[in-house]
Amino acid sequence: MMDGFDFLPPDAPVLNVSRRDGLLAAGGLLLAFGLTSRARAQAAPPPHAATHGHKVQAFLRLTPDGAIHLLSPFIEGGQGIFTGMAMLVAEDMDADPQKFVVTAAPPSGPEFATVGGRRLTGGSFSTRTSYTTMRTVGATARAMLMQAAADKWGVDPSSLLTETGVVAHPPTGRRVTYAELAEAAAALTPPTGLVLKDPSRFRVIGTRAKRLDTPAKSTGQARYAIDTKVPDMLQASVVHAPRGGMQPGAVTNGPAVLAMPGVHSIHPVPGGFAVVADSFWRARKASEALEATWTEAAEGRRVPADFSSAGHLERLKAAGRNPGNPAEQVGDVDAALAGAARRIQADYDAPFLAHAQLEPMSTTARFNPDGTLDLWVPNQAPEAFQALAARAAGLEPAQVRIHSPLLGGFFGRHFTYGPGNAFPQAIALAKATGRPVKLTWTREEEFNRDAYRPLAHAQFEAGLDAAGKLVALRARAVGEGPVGMHFGTARMGNPPVDTSVVEGIAFKPYRIANKRIDYVPVPMPVTIGFWRSVGHSMNDYFFESFLDECADAGGQDKLAMRRDLLGHSPRHLALLDAVVEMSGGWKPAAFVAADGSRRARGIAMASPFGSETATIAEVSVRRGEVVVHDLWIAIDPGRIVNPALVEAQVRSAATIGLSSALLEEVVFENGAPVQRNFDTYPILARDRMPNVHARIVESGAPIGGVGEPGTPGVPPAVANAVATLTGQRLRSLPLSKARLGAA
Repeated sequence: MMDGFDFLPPDAPVLNVSRRDGLLAAGGLLLAFGLTSRARAQAAPPPHAATHGHKVQAFLRLTPDGAIHLLSPFIEGGQGIFTGMAMLVAEDMDADPQKFVVTAAPPSGPEFATVGGRRLTGGSFSTRTSYTTMRTVGATARAMLMQAAADKWGVDPSSLLTETGVVAHPPTGRRVTYAELAEAAAALTPPTGLVLKDPSRFRVIGTRAKRLDTPAKSTGQARYAIDTKVPDMLQASVVHAPRGGMQPGAVTNGPAVLAMPGVHSIHPVPGGFAVVADSFWRARKASEALEATWTEAAEGRRVPADFSSAGHLERLKAAGRNPGNPAEQVGDVDAALAGAARRIQADYDAPFLAHAQLEPMSTTARFNPDGTLDLWVPNQAPEAFQALAARAAGLEPAQVRIHSPLLGGFFGRHFTYGPGNAFPQAIALAKATGRPVKLTWTREEEFNRDAYRPLAHAQFEAGLDAAGKLVALRARAVGEGPVGMHFGTARMGNPPVDTSVVEGIAFKPYRIANKRIDYVPVPMPVTIGFWRSVGHSMNDYFFESFLDECADAGGQDKLAMRRDLLGHSPRHLALLDAVVEMSGGWKPAAFVAADGSRRARGIAMASPFGSETATIAEVSVRRGEVVVHDLWIAIDPGRIVNPALVEAQVRSAATIGLSSALLEEVVFENGAPVQRNFDTYPILARDRMPNVHARIVESGAPIGGVGEPGTPGVPPAVANAVATLTGQRLRSLPLSKARLGAA
């Protein structure tokens, strides 16, 4: 998702900050992972970013009461990152990960900026950018605790051993717990040059350690932003303007709304009007009763009144007829196409999508007597939110405290998206009322102001030789992606290429002698955002579906064709072997299953976020609709921390991939989204959920992501199976738009 970032260097020092800033009032050992001077310069935030240079982050805290507290650089949103972070530290510390208490760290300096000088939770970056960081913190803590024990007993540290949570001296049989040593260890200087544990000695990494958040979530104790309560708090509901970019004009029935039960006040906020009341329900009913006028914004992003999905798709198609900026170029594609025995062409498209996370947007804002501001806000980038909140409140970043609760689903929704965020509105309401305010968007307003996955379009042309082999490929990915919209050309190279538009089409692992993949920019008036697996989520569907079309045109078996194009890569061949074995063997043609249904299978590969996947789907058609019976997914993330977490993420990612392939679509008409709730934006129901079989293949390659790679292979595998079964090649998502019949 954030290609091009450098990760935290392995030589970043560990700092002992036990006595700094009163962070350890209860006593004990506190460690932070610092940056080298070079990395610190690279990680320096831009002028508007949050800076808390007096605080230190990415730290571990041991206290005399036996607790092990870990402040995580990353936010927990169901992906299990708190458990993963605890496991990494515990491995080299010789501690029990179940004893850890993990919370999201507040904004601070660059010590948490593990993703190329940025702190964020997304892009499947979390574990792979902090693997060495967290293990080194654990190893340093262990060494300091051993030194404290050696000092206590007057022995050489080399004569000591550690077990889980204990330092032992075998010659004398003496033992002391980490908790008992924490205060003494706090006075020591962290050692350098530590050698991390050899993987052959792992006792924690690679195990199916239980998730740390399961008890709280199972007993209703887990707290999300929407659960926030503070004393003297008011609640608010907002109604947005019909189109993005419009601003509030006037409320024409203000006295009647103010007279409704519990209503406190009505306020214009960025992009809409908000009603503040003594309960959310009363605020919502009052906001729904508002009668308002709206004005066109004088500047900024505006959605035209005549904007529509259909019209924008036509603009993308027209733009795709012309060359763009090359994202990938090999050989001479023009000459190879001209000399091909057969040429085939196809166009594909995919719609706008909502994030549709379970928890809608909310923010609680409280101004304090000392002039500071507290914000309880779902987010994936605390420092970025702090900087923008400070700007909105007219404060310095150090005056803003960001509280990052558990996320009720995120999928890229909780970045800074301007009109797609609730926190500027909550800040305005708290300032206007002089009281804490919790603003919650209704589901309708969440759909109305989401940062959508962009509508996408791609055009393909391929050349086959006389034997039906693929010898040339030209593709044009058309549109604008979240990288281009939110980072601009500075992140796009020269000539500019929006990686979030071309990923999944460019740089596929298949060896094709002549190819050119172009990026054709077309500006998007609608606010768009990062969606689970970003460009891969639609582009792998485009590419892998067209690859099957090439196989059909050349009389090639789909699996055999992929194996031939991947003959140079043992890693990918191993994945294909694994997924075929999982599924009980490849079935290239339609067949009759044991229950008498007529079925077919499709195959696809994807290479997102440093990992590789191979997917097989088995489908049938019932009453004109696709029924998916089984998904087999083999994933190679290089190395793993917790196989249970990886498998859960693969199944989760497959679910959202299947839901998007079969059902999901946001349609814009007259500048506004038609879909405003789940009655018109259906997501996958439980009775349509197939069996998902996941297998981890550890190749030993550099560690990759696991949160998103299971998504993009599912739509093409399903579409390819449908084509084999019915003879209908569906080139536009969702598949529910087509009425299917048996071939």
